[in-house]
Amino acid sequence: MDEQRESSAAQSAKPELVITRIFDAPRELVWQAWTDPERIVKWWGPKNFTAPVAKIDLRVGGKYLTCMRSPEGQEFWTTGTYREIVPPERLVCTDSFADAEGNVVPGSHYGMNEDFPLEMLVTITFEDIAGKTKMTLKHVGLPESMSDMTGTGWNESFDKLAEILK
Repeated sequence: MDEQRESSAAQSAKPELVITRIFDAPRELVWQAWTDPERIVKWWGPKNFTAPVAKIDLRVGGKYLTCMRSPEGQEFWTTGTYREIVPPERLVCTDSFADAEGNVVPGSHYGMNEDFPLEMLVTITFEDIAGKTKMTLKHVGLPESMSDMTGTGWNESFDKLAEILK
């Protein structure tokens, strides 16, 4: 596999999960996988999860709404607002749990600890490296207790992304 991965969680007041992956695909294709709802539903969510819904209003101030469904049928909805869009280099958006209508809900709605913030920040950068794409995800504001599980979920999603990019 041409893909590499690296993951770290910084210890700070606002823990930051950083994941870097190299995909054997052009940067424009990886960008589209993040910005086209028809592509997102093919890879969003950890291993064995499906993504029945992805809605994207790709503009600064626009919102997204995604749903991932566990093998047992439990749905987890997330929403956020795009803060920065620089095609095909950078996406910055907020990240929150939501209900099916896109209303922000606390993490406790999905059984998370009370310390789960209502809003976090996700930054994804895309770098062209000789026809491949170096993608770096920074997820800021996670409770330290959730960093490992969230990192596993992102990495399993990115494994699925690597497959659909082939």
